Amino acid sequence: MAETISFDLIVIGGGPGGYVAAIRASQLGMKTALVEREHLGGICLNWGCIPTKALLRTAEINHLLHSLDEFGFTAKDVSFDIGKIVGRSRKIAKRLSGGIGHLLKKNKVTVFDGHARLAGPGTVAVESEGSTEEIKAAHIILASGARARSLPGMEPDGRLIWTYKEAMVPDALPKSMLVIGSGAIGIEFASFYRNMGTEVTVVEVLDRVLPVEDAEISALAHKAFEKQGMTIHTGAKVTELTAGKEHVSSMIETHDGEMELSVEKVILAVGITGNSEEIGLDGTKVAVDRGHVVIDQWMATGEAGVYAIGDLAGPPWLAHKASHEGVICVEHIAGLDTHPLDVSAIPGCTYCRPQVASIGLTEAAAIDRGHEVKIGRFPFMANGKAIAMGEDDGLIKTVFDAKTGEFLGAHMIGCEVTEMIQGFAIAKTGELTEAELMHTVFPHPTISESMHESILDAYGRAIHF
Repeated sequence: MAETISFDLIVIGGGPGGYVAAIRASQLGMKTALVEREHLGGICLNWGCIPTKALLRTAEINHLLHSLDEFGFTAKDVSFDIGKIVGRSRKIAKRLSGGIGHLLKKNKVTVFDGHARLAGPGTVAVESEGSTEEIKAAHIILASGARARSLPGMEPDGRLIWTYKEAMVPDALPKSMLVIGSGAIGIEFASFYRNMGTEVTVVEVLDRVLPVEDAEISALAHKAFEKQGMTIHTGAKVTELTAGKEHVSSMIETHDGEMELSVEKVILAVGITGNSEEIGLDGTKVAVDRGHVVIDQWMATGEAGVYAIGDLAGPPWLAHKASHEGVICVEHIAGLDTHPLDVSAIPGCTYCRPQVASIGLTEAAAIDRGHEVKIGRFPFMANGKAIAMGEDDGLIKTVFDAKTGEFLGAHMIGCEVTEMIQGFAIAKTGELTEAELMHTVFPHPTISESMHESILDAYGRAIHF
């Protein structure tokens, strides 16, 4: 029998939470192992964050190519090759996955290929190609991620009813599509396919699209999507899906009654659930609530020496949240003076057209928490750079506590807001007030000037609007 290898730390899962935790642990002098059963980089890098952005970039180019007249250009017979589009996306994912392998090797992290499960205190069993190997460590981090949730009676078949995975690698562009769910995943795919020419219908059970966003931003997004030709039903639900040979028949319950819709493809984007099964939790004190592992502020579970991070540990389901949880967890294990994660300081981004980004409290949430608020707004139609770029459809909204000047949140829609939100993330982490933000000098001409003007507007000092 092979000798059991001992480590200081074992990480189960090589996604953006797991591989970052492993590298940080190694940097701190821990002998570290990482077990990954499929692809380094996890869902985010291989089937989520990165390849979808490659597809969305293609859709953005397609939109520009069909708007050339606005910029004085003319082009004829513009066409695309869906195979090359998908191929580029997959090539990018493969390149980055290989890069993570290099980083782990550089940082002397031992990587095991296989399926991992807890096999007793301080023990992990790794199953690979019919054999099992046990490794040991005093500390084990569960970073097994999550998977797409399905609806009863509407399970994906991989042919006509898709999850995000099939939606990323189409053989051909469907002429019509139904997207069930209007969170970030659903809206990004709806945006990609609509901007590539597909007739897209979105059904959202809640009363607005992008329901976690500020209501004002949601309303602007809804208007923009409909202007692009999307059909959107909010406060509605799909009650039945029937797959035929080449089409899916759906029954949709709306405010106006029930309607039938036939489409070539359906994308299920109704949330995710943690991969908490088959990782050896039975017989441990690890608690699972609604598909997610329960943790404390240091990512510790109820089982001594076992931690959980990322999507497995619940919302917000964001790669950057998982990475920071991994670092905090490892630094706490190492005894460093670290700080718990402040969820209110985590920015969220949706890479549709127009882009949406936010951080902190919405206006409604701030009021619900007892804040007297000051609200600032600045539209892109008053920003010179946005107008010059032909991207003047957007808004920056800021929320402050009226009594203390505390910066509570920012909510943005428009060109490149997913890049600009980091400025507000720094402000939130630094606990800046309106005074520091108003005295910050923003470069001209930039779209980011709209951020400054929104802050000024909250205090009746906007210059350009």
